[in-house]
Amino acid sequence: MKNRTTAEWLRSRGVGGLGLGFIFCAGLVMVLSIWGPEKLAVYKDREILNVIHEEAMETAGEGYRYTLNANEKLYILSRCLDSQFLSENGQNMDYQELGGTYAFVINHRGPSGKEITDEQIYETVNEGIAALKEPGILPDTVRDVEQASYDAVLYSAIDVLEPRNNVAVWKVSLSDSQRNADKANRLIDAYIDADEGKIYEFYVRTSLQWEDIEPDEVARKWSEYMGLSTPQLYEPDNPLLETTPYFKKYIFTGMGEEQTVVTIGFYEGINELFLKISK
Repeated sequence: MKNRTTAEWLRSRGVGGLGLGFIFCAGLVMVLSIWGPEKLAVYKDREILNVIHEEAMETAGEGYRYTLNANEKLYILSRCLDSQFLSENGQNMDYQELGGTYAFVINHRGPSGKEITDEQIYETVNEGIAALKEPGILPDTVRDVEQASYDAVLYSAIDVLEPRNNVAVWKVSLSDSQRNADKANRLIDAYIDADEGKIYEFYVRTSLQWEDIEPDEVARKWSEYMGLSTPQLYEPDNPLLETTPYFKKYIFTGMGEEQTVVTIGFYEGINELFLKISK
């Protein structure tokens, strides 16, 4: 008997064309399942090995979330100032040791290269004072600061649960050595954005009286200077929130549904005008 091909033998056993096609496909799938992955791995290796690939990555050690807008930064700072925490020896603790949601701690590492430096901060404060004088937020009589008479400390305001949400600020204060000096028309305290140099909060002695001040205009112009949303008048339920009867409060949008309160006030007797932020 002559040798028959596999196909003839299968047909003799009743396997038709469709059956032959099915058997052929099954065999092809089996071969590909064995041989395919190895060849595909070799092909992918040729694409990856010895080729430089660039990929944008977030570094855990980076301390700044640069996407924070002005209202969000103001909100974080306000919460941190309200949550200041000192250890028993009077030194600010590291934020990782704190149990609260927000922390305001001394930045012992100093400027990272992106913030205003120790040498630049006093010039920056004077530029900020000039910027506040121009629209009438501060009177022209306020004097520039001198390095010899002021102390400057760099702080980090940190959202402890989301540490990348943080704001670096300089606190510039009239030095204790100037306690008995003439404070008329002088800056007493201020918080300055360590990136942009804008003044968040200030206490300043002036020659003005409360009736000379238009708080609604001060709030509006300061919000424009800071790049904030439009302020809304806020009337607290408790009129004894401040230690002075001369004040007005305003609300700014914060993060999510939260808000920031900005108070513009005046201490009679010492003629001190202030703008402070709180939650």
